[in-house]
Amino acid sequence: GTIKGTVTASKKKFLPHTIVYVDSIKGNFGAPKEHVLMNQKNSVFIPHVLPVLAGTTVDFKNSDDVAHNVFTPDKSADKFNLGTWPSGEIRSHTFEKRCDKVCDAVMLCNVHPEMEAFVLIMENPYFAIANDSGYFEIPKVPAGRQTIRIWHPTMDAEAQQVNVADSGSVAIEFTLVEKKKK
Repeated sequence: GTIKGTVTASKKKFLPHTIVYVDSIKGNFGAPKEHVLMNQKNSVFIPHVLPVLAGTTVDFKNSDDVAHNVFTPDKSADKFNLGTWPSGEIRSHTFEKRCDKVCDAVMLCNVHPEMEAFVLIMENPYFAIANDSGYFEIPKVPAGRQTIRIWHPTMDAEAQQVNVADSGSVAIEFTLVEKKKK
C-alpha cells in the first residue's frame, strides 16, 4: 500500500527539510547502482537534507567559482573528509554505515563554515521528503501495522502507527514542534 500525508509546522520553511520514514522494516535492501548528487552552489549544499539507503554513493559537485571542501565532524554517523577541490569537480563517498533505524551525517565545508547539510542513512527504502506544502507519499509499503516517524534537523513530531493494506492508501498527518533540548 501507499502512505500519504502532510506535515504542518509553525513556519512553512521547515517543511521541505522533513523526512518521513517507515520504522523497522527488516530486509536485505540493495543500494541503487546510480549515484545521488549533492551540489554546492552559491555556497549552499543542494539539497539541504538528502535521505539515502545504506550503501548509496553520493557525488558532491562543486558548481561554484570557488574551492569547496566536504567533511563530517567527529560525531557524525559516517566520518570522512573529501578534501578541497575546485569548481566543476566531483568527489564521491559511499555511505556504508548501517544504523538501527536512521542515522545522520552532517556535511560541512571547512572553507565556508556557514555551509551545512545532512545526509540521512536509511535502513530501508520506505521514506519520502515532504514537499514545500508538507505533502509526502511513500509507495509500495509492506502490508501490516507500521510505525511512521519523521526526521528534521531542528524539529520533531510524535511517531504514529498506521495499518497499511495490500493495496490502496492510508493517510497520516504530522505536526512539527521544536526539538527538546537534551
